[in-house]
Amino acid sequence: MAKPKVAIVYDWLTNMGGAERVVLAAQQAFPDAPIYTSVFDAESCPQFKNLDIRTSWLQRFPRFLRKKHQLFPILRWSAFRRLDLSEYDVVISITSAEAKAVRVQPGARHICYCLTPTRYYWSHYEEYKKEPGFGPLNPLAKLILPMFVGWMRRLDLRAAANVTEFIAISSVIAGRIKTYYGRDSRIIYPPVDMERFRHLAIGSPRQGFVALGRQVPYKRFDLAVQACTKLGLPLTVYGNGPEHQRLIDLAGPTVKFVVGASDETIAAALTKAQAFMFPQEEDFGIVQVEALAAGCPVIAFAKGGALDVITDGKTGVFFDQQTVDSIINALQRCQTTRFAPKILQAHAETFSTEQFVQQMRDLL
Repeated sequence: MAKPKVAIVYDWLTNMGGAERVVLAAQQAFPDAPIYTSVFDAESCPQFKNLDIRTSWLQRFPRFLRKKHQLFPILRWSAFRRLDLSEYDVVISITSAEAKAVRVQPGARHICYCLTPTRYYWSHYEEYKKEPGFGPLNPLAKLILPMFVGWMRRLDLRAAANVTEFIAISSVIAGRIKTYYGRDSRIIYPPVDMERFRHLAIGSPRQGFVALGRQVPYKRFDLAVQACTKLGLPLTVYGNGPEHQRLIDLAGPTVKFVVGASDETIAAALTKAQAFMFPQEEDFGIVQVEALAAGCPVIAFAKGGALDVITDGKTGVFFDQQTVDSIINALQRCQTTRFAPKILQAHAETFSTEQFVQQMRDLL
């Protein structure tokens, strides 16, 4: 039987994040597959420079416009529809937006690795309507978005109907796929780079707590800061963002902030921390797996991707409400629970890049 010819399609390549690492791992699974995308910024995504990247006609836009991809959902949908993928037996779209709109040849498989059904049409439409994220253009976006959302939902449903099979990144995303697209899906968790954790020395005894990530409102770092301040527990918050000064204002003397720390510094801190604070709801949340890879248990909000990763009392501690008191209860339970770093690390390995690559190959 002839080896199937595979193409990978992704929404846009304008910055590096968790989704872009999924694309890199998919290309590792299928090294002969070109990557089709709407626009590509090689300076912002240097890991893709030596790969076969094929862009749509939107690439002809000036660079400053290419990076404002939120402005062009209708044009992007059209651009993906116009891509010629007729030579491929299998097309794998990795998408939270319009990449699943591609057309494939009759008889070809279109596997959609769904990061989430498009947030600004479905699960988070009301939030986007209140805060579109366009800065000075927000008033205009608030006016226009309701006018277009009905049309864009119809186009999104049309794209979803042409997908052969859906893959979800977590149980919560599988639920959204069923709710909004009426389709069943199987779960393949996103790849986590375990290599930088495998040779780290695990600290003992562990002391203090760690929070990590872009400091934006939905991540609820304010709850972790206030809880540790109230209990007088040491907390180190790594990262920066719009909430940074507000968090500093909320913090007591046991909370410190570190901006610009290297991946190595953060990994080393996780090997010595008593627990990692994960107070937000995420679609999956790769960072919680990275904490486990460092032998660090997770104090997590019992919703979203954490439910796929954390087992209460074994790999971490859950709290049920996004309140300071709820986190305080979890912190106190964590301090009286014994965790085995080797068990945490073994669990993290089930989310490794190698596991992802093998599962993607098994699809074919």
